[in-house]
Amino acid sequence: MPPVSQRLLDWFGVDDPWERPRPPVGRPDVVLALTVEAVSVLALELVRSSGGFEHTDAPVWAQWLAVSSGAALLLGRRRWPLTVALLAAAHMFVAGVTMPEVMGQLSLQIVYFVALLSGVAYARDRRAMVVVVGTIVLFMFAWIGWQFALGSSIQEWLDDEDMSGRTGVFAPIPAAIAITLLINVIYFGGAIAGGGVSWRAARQRHRLEEQASTIAAQAGRLREQAVVDERLRIARELHDVVAHGVSAMGIQAGAARRVLERDPDAARTALANVEDASRDAVTQMRLLLGTLREGVGDHDATAEDAARAPGATVADLPALVDEVSGEGLTVTLDVVPGCDVAAERVPRGIGLAVYRTVQEALANVRRHSSADAVSVVVRVDEAASYVEVEVVDNGRARHGTSGSGLGQLGIRERAATHGGHVEIGPRVTGGYRVRVRYPLEDR
Repeated sequence: MPPVSQRLLDWFGVDDPWERPRPPVGRPDVVLALTVEAVSVLALELVRSSGGFEHTDAPVWAQWLAVSSGAALLLGRRRWPLTVALLAAAHMFVAGVTMPEVMGQLSLQIVYFVALLSGVAYARDRRAMVVVVGTIVLFMFAWIGWQFALGSSIQEWLDDEDMSGRTGVFAPIPAAIAITLLINVIYFGGAIAGGGVSWRAARQRHRLEEQASTIAAQAGRLREQAVVDERLRIARELHDVVAHGVSAMGIQAGAARRVLERDPDAARTALANVEDASRDAVTQMRLLLGTLREGVGDHDATAEDAARAPGATVADLPALVDEVSGEGLTVTLDVVPGCDVAAERVPRGIGLAVYRTVQEALANVRRHSSADAVSVVVRVDEAASYVEVEVVDNGRARHGTSGSGLGQLGIRERAATHGGHVEIGPRVTGGYRVRVRYPLEDR
């Protein structure tokens, strides 16, 4: 364990490279100085009017100058802390020698205290601070010792006190010396300790700000990486959409060519299928390319997206539910009017969006919720021309698992791509709900 002196130096940051910013003289300093000036002058006149300065021969202007110059020192206490501390010590000495009763006024004692505290709190060169403050304290205690040893402090105190009624257990002179030293130790020690606490608090705030900046920068980089990952995934889906559409058109075109002369009706049906496939492929390409053209800061993706299969549809939801169920979590799936029928009625791109929405919602339940039961409902309403997916759990958010929010942003992004409407949030009756409605009409 290091010695006490080394621990004190470390506490005051003597070897710490951080330098506390020193603000210029501003409005708070001016307001403080003017307030202290007004209070000091008022207190001075009140004491003079009550006869408190009967032993002071200094003229009134000198008394006013003493309190005014002391208040003025507070203007630069943050900008030039060590200089102000030295000037305050000199002011205390000069006023104490020439006008001890004025120097003893509460307002000036507060000025000296604040000046010394500010010297410790705002000094950028911590080694210089130790030297300056140590010199001030040593000088002040040497002055006190000189007053007791060679001055008239003890005699004046004895002359002012009636020793005949003394009831204490200590002798008068040792008691006077002890109380004087105790008061000064508390006074100077309090100023130094308060300044050290202020400096350490400022350093801690600076470190927290640096950490917050670092975290924000890292979050920005992660966000940008998530955008890149999401766009790569969309590019893969675009490839699958094009490949599926071209393959379907090729098969239907080949069939139409073979039966064109023998069965014109079958050829017309095949060509109609080619037309539908081409329209669907063009629509999906337009939507996906529109997503890729949007700003970098508008999209995010979850880490699982890279591993997701690009061709998933509503028909794949039972397998997804079976995969997520277990280990204390029960997931039920209800597809109206059935998985196979819904898969046929829902366009491929929207079917993929429904699958991804369910996948992300269930992943969030696993990671961040205390739920033990989840209900997944998919409704396809051709009359109203929409497909709706709703994932509801019965849990609450687990502490320490808030996540980055990228998954929900991914759900909102995918819904916006297809013109869907999203509702995500806790339910009044408990649990959490993710509901997305996708329109089925062509856009």
